[in-house]
Amino acid sequence: MKKQGFTLVELMVVIVIISILSTVAVPKLFGMIAKSKASELSPAAKTYIKLQNSYIGERHMLGSWAVIGYISPGTRVSADSSVTTNFCYGSGDIRGNGADASVAIEANSVTVGWVATSRVALNDVPKNSSWTVSIAVDNAGVFRYTATVPTDGEVLTPTFTQIVH
Repeated sequence: MKKQGFTLVELMVVIVIISILSTVAVPKLFGMIAKSKASELSPAAKTYIKLQNSYIGERHMLGSWAVIGYISPGTRVSADSSVTTNFCYGSGDIRGNGADASVAIEANSVTVGWVATSRVALNDVPKNSSWTVSIAVDNAGVFRYTATVPTDGEVLTPTFTQIVH
């Protein structure tokens, strides 16, 4: 009579190999999950910049989200804010509805036009960290955008600061 099966040593080797693989794979998996949660930021900010550029081209002023026609991701909370599972979106310094929602900014001033604040911790980025898009105008009247990420946020959104170019 022949016995078939695995020896205890063979089973232990398999368990050791699986534990080594899981030690390496699990942290990478969590990093990928956080990165996928943050992936909604760049497309949302790019859309805002395109709409604001069109409005600036027509009026040479900044417009609120309602005026430029921007609708941020998620559930709308007000004309200039919304919420998703992972982020709260807001319009920064430019708020309002109607004709008074256009803002002429002075030379050498900076206005925050788009903000996304994390509702959850994303790896090393703590809860309530913000990604922003600011608009500045120089003495020649040229509008320039600056995108900023929180500390340690560059890992999650490596191209976010480049969306303004």
